[in-house]
Formats: sequence, structure tokens, C-alpha cells
Amino acid sequence: MVTLVAIRMKVFFPKFDKVGVPLLGVAAAALLILEAKRQLRRRTRPKVERLLENGSLAATALPALRLLLLPALYGTARWSVRNHFGLLPRLTLPRWAQHMFGFVLLDYGNYLWHMLMHKSSILWRFHNVHHIDLDLDVSTAWRFHVGENFASVPFRGGVVALLGVPAPLVLFYEVIFEGCTAFHHSNLRLPYKLEKQLCKLIVTPRMHGIHHSIVQRETNSNYSVIFSWWDRLHQTLRLNVPQQEITIGVPAYQDPSEQTLSYLLRLPFQKQRAWQLPDGTVPEREELLPQNILIP
Repeated sequence: MVTLVAIRMKVFFPKFDKVGVPLLGVAAAALLILEAKRQLRRRTRPKVERLLENGSLAATALPALRLLLLPALYGTARWSVRNHFGLLPRLTLPRWAQHMFGFVLLDYGNYLWHMLMHKSSILWRFHNVHHIDLDLDVSTAWRFHVGENFASVPFRGGVVALLGVPAPLVLFYEVIFEGCTAFHHSNLRLPYKLEKQLCKLIVTPRMHGIHHSIVQRETNSNYSVIFSWWDRLHQTLRLNVPQQEITIGVPAYQDPSEQTLSYLLRLPFQKQRAWQLPDGTVPEREELLPQNILIP
């Protein structure tokens, strides 16, 4: 009910649209340039062709994110604070601590939502559209089925209500959320020693590349969005996979001809294929090191 009320509320966010969105555009452009110069994994498909495919799918999904999800989250936050509903209004914290605590807990909520999309057979139908991309780069960060954005409204809105986070924090978190999503989906090769330290705090390209592997236990790991703490907390962290040995995608969907907009929009409503290659084999990998050791 809260999210339904929120949908009828504020839709225009000048700071988000005039500051946040341009910053995200600059960050995405910078990552596109950098990942072309410092490629992490070898590409398997033409870059321009994939940009057109992912861009066309994003064009159907982003309006729902901006015009439905964001207003719903913002409106829910305003409702919960105004009615002293949720966790944070009940804690006697300084404003800075309330914002910091709220930001961290919003990220934990998105960890849980991401994991749920993999565990629920219904939600996976929509999230699978994101995962069957045969390469992984910045464009994959916005390659989502519009149905996934619709489905996220009640869950993410519920998290906002239960936390009682301030409405401006919701907008700020969303900008950082989208920026980090672009960063860890990028095909950018960071210096190994730097990334080894970074992934102790945030999700990095090597870490998230493992999440897009065709080996199922690797796909079912590394669910975090901003902070990598959550995978460490829930023991879903996996870093011990060499990047050049990763095949990106879902094993049953390796045909490039199935990457068209019309097919991707229909995919959630079709029978989902078993997690196996076209020849019937199930991709596996021998683990040589502990899961928490990052391999270049």
C-alpha cells in the first residue's frame, strides 16, 4: 500500500536529473573509454552490435526506473519519516549517523533483493535477461528487462519503509548505486594489487565478472552491489576464478541470434532452459585456492 501511495507523489527531482544523471553519464563515458584501453576479459562479440542490443533493451527499462521506481522509493521514504515508521526514526542518532547507517542498510537490502532474484524461479525469468549477455561491460549495467524494474518496486519500497530512511538519501543512494553498478560491470582491468584491496570494501570488475560466469556456483555468488561486506557476511563471496577462464553468460543461451530486443522481451514468458550447454554438459570448474583469494 505504501508504494502505491508513493507512485502518486513527487516525480520531478531537479538535483537528481540535473546533477546526478549528468554525473552518471560522464562516469559511463569514462568507463567506456578506459575499458577499451585496458581490457580485462577478451570480447566474444562485436562491441557496436552489443551496444545497440543493450541500449535498445535499456531504453524500454529505464523509463520504468525513473518514472516508477524512483518516485515510489522517494514517496515511501517521505511517508515513513512523516509517520515515524521504520527503524531510523526510532533511533536517537545524529543526522550524519542516521544518513550513514541508512545508506549502508539500503545497500544490504539490495544485496538481499539480488540474491532473491537468483533464488526465485519467477524473478529469475526476468533477471536471466541481464545474465544471458555474452560479454560483460558498461552497457550490461543497464541491460535489464522492464519487468524486473516493476517487480523491484514492492521489495525495495518495503525496505525503504522498514528502514525509515530520509527521502533525499534515497536519491543520493540511487546515484551511487547506479555508478557502482556501471563500475563493476565494466571490462576495466585495474592494477591487480589495487583491486585486491578495493574488493575488501566494494564490488570490483573482477569480483562481479565471476557472478556472470556460466558455472552455476559462480553465478550464485557475489550478489553485493556497492559494499562487498554482505557476501563476506553471508559466505557468498567467490574470488578464486581466473578472469581469462570465465565464459560470460548462461550456458543454455549461447546463441548470438537470441540477443535481439524482441527475443529478450519475450524470454521471461517462455519456458526456461536447464542450466547446461547445448550438448547437455554442465559447466564446472576445479577450485585450486580458497574462495576469498582474488585471482588476476
